[in-house]
Amino acid sequence: MLSRRNLIGSGLLMATAAVLAARRVAAQSPACRPSPPAVEGPFYRPGTPLRASLLEPGIPGERVVLEGRVLDTACRPVAGAVVDLWQADGSGEYDLAGYRCRGHQFTDDGGRFRFETVIPGRYGPRTPHFHVKVGRQGGPLLTTQLYFPGESRNAADPLFDSRLLVAREDGTVRYDFVIDGVA
Repeated sequence: MLSRRNLIGSGLLMATAAVLAARRVAAQSPACRPSPPAVEGPFYRPGTPLRASLLEPGIPGERVVLEGRVLDTACRPVAGAVVDLWQADGSGEYDLAGYRCRGHQFTDDGGRFRFETVIPGRYGPRTPHFHVKVGRQGGPLLTTQLYFPGESRNAADPLFDSRLLVAREDGTVRYDFVIDGVA
């Protein structure tokens, strides 16, 4: 026979089980899986300047805003994460002597970052891409690359990974990084 106490206890047990199941599903959601790594490439230089705009006089290329968030594997924003960006300019040239088209910043309390830059040009067999290092301060860094949808060279680029495509709309490209670990 069901008593009121047993009924309430059963309801609480079922509610707790539902919450735990929802957390398990969220933790396994593709949105919460770590972003895939990619090769660093030969053009990385440490010590980039802290800046949100990589635009400088004379840089060729179509202007674009790269924005997104840094999340942990529980889909929580990571505040204070470093996002270090380097790229070719719109002509496909890398600055090998200075820090043109290079910079880093730290995410805000919501895990958000935003760079003003140009769409990188093609060079050699490579499709246009951004290089990025992302991680918690003092922690391991994810090194990866971001690609543009609809580029004719994507399929021929041996390093292209469709999981690293940015979303593109009206002068803005967006990618949310998911990094391993908890604070």
